[in-house]
Amino acid sequence: MLRQLAAWFLILAWGLALPVAANGPDKLVHASNFQADAQTAAKRQVPIMVLFSTPNCPYCERVKREYLVPMHKDPAYRNRVIFREVTVDSTAAITGFGGTRTTEGAFAAENKVFIVPTVMVFDTQGKPTSEAIVGLLIPDFYFGYLEAAIDEGQGKVRNR
Repeated sequence: MLRQLAAWFLILAWGLALPVAANGPDKLVHASNFQADAQTAAKRQVPIMVLFSTPNCPYCERVKREYLVPMHKDPAYRNRVIFREVTVDSTAAITGFGGTRTTEGAFAAENKVFIVPTVMVFDTQGKPTSEAIVGLLIPDFYFGYLEAAIDEGQGKVRNR
């Protein structure tokens, strides 16, 4: 009886965990090594989309929850873009596109990001491929802005 109960418990636990594993995490991958990301992007011929955010920013959370995380979880975007997140006021160490060690905050400042949320798309050399999307703008059109930035980034990466 105890074994049967334990088996049912394991089946139930596995079943509850399955949807989470199938859909992936409900957050973006935090940037740590843009040089490695650029190598992956070059192999896949895709740009890198970076969300610059801060903790406790309701607009940043909305951009992640309503747009970027669903896109990141969608298998169709795997062949279109790599998603990363950078915290603009963080002193956490990251590797820049050129292999230089820097901080998230310094990387944001280097890219002239002072307002959050800001979304930028980079090519495999670390150059912006389109205008930065600053703020939430018009929510009804925000997905279109992201799509246009990805398309422009793809065009620049694949035409190198």
